[in-house]
Amino acid sequence: MKVGIPQIALASAAAVFAVSVAVAQTGAPPANTPAFANPPHKNLKVLPQDISGPQLLGTMKFFAQSLGVRCTFCHVGQEGQPLSTFDFASDAKPEKRTAREMMAMVHSIDTDYAEITEGKVTCFTCHRGSTGPLSRPPAAVPAGAAPAGDQPSAPAKTERGAA
Repeated sequence: MKVGIPQIALASAAAVFAVSVAVAQTGAPPANTPAFANPPHKNLKVLPQDISGPQLLGTMKFFAQSLGVRCTFCHVGQEGQPLSTFDFASDAKPEKRTAREMMAMVHSIDTDYAEITEGKVTCFTCHRGSTGPLSRPPAAVPAGAAPAGDQPSAPAKTERGAA
């Protein structure tokens, strides 16, 4: 088989591509990537002190999604500003204290009632995307209809009109 210029060019391009991928995977993160603290973290009172940065970030994202909020709900910082400007260690907001109390409550429920909960109680269990826990089940959704969200509904009435 005769090797021509097109085959040599293709092999060279493949080699250059492979090297660039390898370099990109081993290089330092880009300068505009937000840096999150690695242990030791500041002012952790409920979460473990040795939690990794990615684990802490994932936990905070889960809290935010479960309550339908953003970082500024519990942490001192200006919405729209870089996270590096936030004071995550500050206890200035009462919502942060409430979050700690809720984490302790969930841990207690999962520990004391492990045979029932199987460790599956989370913020989302009660909050369902709302800042306050839902006090009633969401409205029933007819078969085939898309749910409009977990909004509280009026209690169902029985034949006697009682709930």
